[in-house]
Amino acid sequence: MEAETTGTTGMAGADGPDGEWRGWRAATEDALYGPDGFYRRPEGPAGHFRTSVHASPLFAGAVARLLCRVDVALGRPAPLDFVDMAAGRGELARGVLGALPAEVAVRTRAYAVEIADRPHGLDPRIEWLPEPPRHVTGLLFANEWLDNVPVDVVEVDAAGVPRLVLVRRDGVERLGEPVGGAAARWLARWWPLPDVEGPRAEIGLPRDTAWATAVSHVERGLAVAVDYAHTADTRPPFGTLAGFREGRATAPVPDGSCDLTAHVALDACALPGARTLPQREALSALGLTGARPPLALASTDPSAYVRALASAGEAAELTASGGLGDFGWLLQPVGVADPLGPSGELLVDVPDDEEQ
Repeated sequence: MEAETTGTTGMAGADGPDGEWRGWRAATEDALYGPDGFYRRPEGPAGHFRTSVHASPLFAGAVARLLCRVDVALGRPAPLDFVDMAAGRGELARGVLGALPAEVAVRTRAYAVEIADRPHGLDPRIEWLPEPPRHVTGLLFANEWLDNVPVDVVEVDAAGVPRLVLVRRDGVERLGEPVGGAAARWLARWWPLPDVEGPRAEIGLPRDTAWATAVSHVERGLAVAVDYAHTADTRPPFGTLAGFREGRATAPVPDGSCDLTAHVALDACALPGARTLPQREALSALGLTGARPPLALASTDPSAYVRALASAGEAAELTASGGLGDFGWLLQPVGVADPLGPSGELLVDVPDDEEQ
């Protein structure tokens, strides 16, 4: 990779048919959210990758139970807000509304936050917004949002100096200027790099800011971020920047043809009073374990056994080690006690769905 010692942060001069050299943050912003960006395509995210929301309706059911616990912690307000950040085509908001008890659903005001146009046929109870509403009282839930908040990538050069990685629209990279200022301070605090050539990191400052802004919209309740994540003791030595297209991993190319994602330093995003835990623990605390039904049920009620077995399989996928169960949950209570308790134990008693 060629080193460059001149240029400004995030951008260098035009070069070749693919145009400007820019930092990955600026290039990703255009590739994902520009006028012809990936997230404005008609098929939506589900056409290219599978999140927990798409894996099983059990996930929306668990989020609905979490909303019920937030409701109790808040004293059952009217209205009760549910905000789905990076809503895709509204699948989670629709699923949560459908899973709520009638008494809670009638008080729930649902918002789907997404830059794409509102999909046709979406439940009219769901308000479609480009940014979260102010003064939220309830649950703000961000499933696989922060990994798509664009970040810059840095790499250590032959002299042991972290430099901004510049990229063209065709995905070709080169090194730019040394990292300084707030970005360098973030790296020193959250992702220290060795002074040997090659290691890479993603500067999570934009995600820290985006999360703090989202949480600031919550007046009382709980904010939750769920994502591919790593913490200070598990930072990957060469970063995590990746591309996805039509269900397959692909080279990250910022031309709008693929999703561009990088795992999230959730510990850096966390505000005072927050905690993180793996998805398998969070869903277990919400009654989702993946345990197989008793074999005796097959004799007494075969249809119920088949349904319970299918449900257990879906729950197992959501909680599997090496898969969705490894996702990180960042829980940020605002003005209430943690609805899952300090050790993941439930603080309030809301009945679980019988099939789970």
